[in-house]
Amino acid sequence: NLHFPSEEVLTSPETQQKRTYELQRASSLGTDKVKIKILFQDAQGLKQIETTVWAVTEERVVLKHGASIPIKRIHEIKI
Repeated sequence: NLHFPSEEVLTSPETQQKRTYELQRASSLGTDKVKIKILFQDAQGLKQIETTVWAVTEERVVLKHGASIPIKRIHEIKI
């Protein structure tokens, strides 16, 4: 039951572009069930999850069990 503000957490276009690249890599590794770490921010603060990425849409990252995180709220992806 996480709540996500709509604001972008990354301010520079370069870091946003890097995040997009890393999310695409994580998505391709998801078919092999490789777990990655995602550092994200909800309304309460920073959180980290280690999981498999099942899909990446234009606005969200889809994780196991149908959970998802808005891309705008992701600070870092660690593969």
